[in-house]
Amino acid sequence: MLGLFDTMVVLGSLALSLAILVPLAGALVRFRAHYNPKGLQLDSEGGVQPHTGPVISSFFSMLRRVHRIEGWPGLYKGLMPSLLSTLVITIFLMIFLSDSNLRHGTYSAPDAGVVGILVYSIFAMLVSLPQVIITNRAITTPHKLPYLNPIYSLRVLLTPTERRRPWILYLTPGLLATQVAHIAYIVLGLRSIRQLLLPELANPGLPRSEEISPVKLVIFFVIALLSTIILTPLEVIAIRLSIQRNHAAPEFNSISQEEEGDADEATEYAGVEEDVIGLRTEREPYVGLIDCGKRIIEEEGWGALYRAWWLTTLGSLSGAFS
Repeated sequence: MLGLFDTMVVLGSLALSLAILVPLAGALVRFRAHYNPKGLQLDSEGGVQPHTGPVISSFFSMLRRVHRIEGWPGLYKGLMPSLLSTLVITIFLMIFLSDSNLRHGTYSAPDAGVVGILVYSIFAMLVSLPQVIITNRAITTPHKLPYLNPIYSLRVLLTPTERRRPWILYLTPGLLATQVAHIAYIVLGLRSIRQLLLPELANPGLPRSEEISPVKLVIFFVIALLSTIILTPLEVIAIRLSIQRNHAAPEFNSISQEEEGDADEATEYAGVEEDVIGLRTEREPYVGLIDCGKRIIEEEGWGALYRAWWLTTLGSLSGAFS
């Protein structure tokens, strides 16, 4: 167990990291969730109509737009689910890990080979999936959610079907497949290649420069960079699918989203006359991983699948060499 001083240090660093990361993560989720179809669309009668929603071209443009329209509270949407999940993980580490391990940040996934790490990673994803869905929806909802009223917030974010049968969140079309594909590529792909080319990086501490082949290091660096081509679309698709609510009313099919009744009394931001982002129509939901990717390309173009690709590249490189 940690002493009082160490506990305060851990909690202080946790608060600082959330203060910095929550606005950045929120802008990323909104940027990738934003529905920005091509200039001309067909209406229900086959006529051509121009798209009138906001056009947001970059991650930093989204960050500025959130602050302009919703202010600082908008930048910290999703704070409470992020804080609660982080606190649970931190308390677990403080209880079950030694003082020195936690202080020096030596905790990692169990070293049980590629298959063991894959199983561990998928299990961790399954445990955290409801929290990810709720966080992404809290970030993208146009409604103002109270920090200390989770019942009200869940009524806004979840459909009656999802509240009655919360396990249906795991059946959100294509979401589990997307998350598993993302994890499998990193663990079976990048990690296996790293173990093959640079096994020295798996050892504790920093390896000496003479232990690493410069040629193999460059090869692995290039592979990690090229992984952005695969990982970024999976991350964009995962966000799109996670905000797609499940509904089972007779007039809808089982994957259609609810349009009325959830947020009739939800509070809007004062003085806000426009939404921060546009969301895709609820009448035609994505039906799976492949369908989501195809529709994004057809309706919005290839660029929508690679929004903020450079953040994925940074994550791939830091994860590959950690």
